[in-house]
Amino acid sequence: MVPILKYILKRGLQSFFTLIFVISIAFILLRFMPEEGYFGDDYEKLDENQKEAILENLGLKDPIYIQLLNFYKQLISGDLGKSIKYRPGIPVYEILRLKIPYSVKFGLSAMGISLIIGIPMGILMVAYKDSIIERLGMVYILLVNSIPAAIYFIILQIYITRVLKLPILFSEENPMSWILPAFSMSLGGIGSYAMWMRRYLMDEVNKDYAQLARAKGLTRRGIMVNHLLRNAFVPMSQYLPSGILFTIAGSIYIESLYSIPGMGGLLVEAIQGQDNPLVQILVIIYSSIGIFGLLLGDILMATLDPRIKLDSMAGGGQ
Repeated sequence: MVPILKYILKRGLQSFFTLIFVISIAFILLRFMPEEGYFGDDYEKLDENQKEAILENLGLKDPIYIQLLNFYKQLISGDLGKSIKYRPGIPVYEILRLKIPYSVKFGLSAMGISLIIGIPMGILMVAYKDSIIERLGMVYILLVNSIPAAIYFIILQIYITRVLKLPILFSEENPMSWILPAFSMSLGGIGSYAMWMRRYLMDEVNKDYAQLARAKGLTRRGIMVNHLLRNAFVPMSQYLPSGILFTIAGSIYIESLYSIPGMGGLLVEAIQGQDNPLVQILVIIYSSIGIFGLLLGDILMATLDPRIKLDSMAGGGQ
């Protein structure tokens, strides 16, 4: 078998079994949540016999392994269950179908901003090392990573909306209301991409081939463009798929803060409303995104970097 295909198959199987494990754990843990999450608003009006009958009808009185097996059968058939409290009786699929487009639009916008600003920032920090540019970049990275995100999100929402006359909450009819949420969602990504690009680029600058290129008389710009950037981007590419997927999935806090009707805000509302079936599916979706993102990152890095020994990485040994 071709090494790259063998590696993809190996990592795919590992990711699949990891996903099964995560889904099973999430399912079991949610079964320890209060039983009110499986009833509507009339829970207090029901007597014990009625409650027991409803739980029995939902299969929640079966042994846990039977419940888990039935749940997998539902997933395979495409049945994600129905909401109990958020939108009683409505299939979870229908709810997600309305929420996902908002998260995708904001996620792609934020991802674009992060890449457009973050990667050039990291490059400039290396190109102008020990200058005011690098110091300002490091200050930004430190602030974004050390201050709780909720603090600067709220500061932006309160003060920037006043200064720039932007809407404080999202409105689908007002394009201006998209600006601040997308920009806020990108702040962490800008810092991360700048930090990783600077780190990997600095590693390349100090390697022998870069020193040799300088000794041959190549310009600093030529070395940066033709050699350093390409090699520095390879290890950084490992983080791109998971970053893209998580951003598209939506920012839980940002969507709630700006009243964006996306998946992030939905998870908060489902948890607050104790809608266990809806929470269960959303937890599984976010877990799947994380695992799938890591898988794509590993495959992308293995594909771009010919120095990686695929047979060894796939467990074949040499």
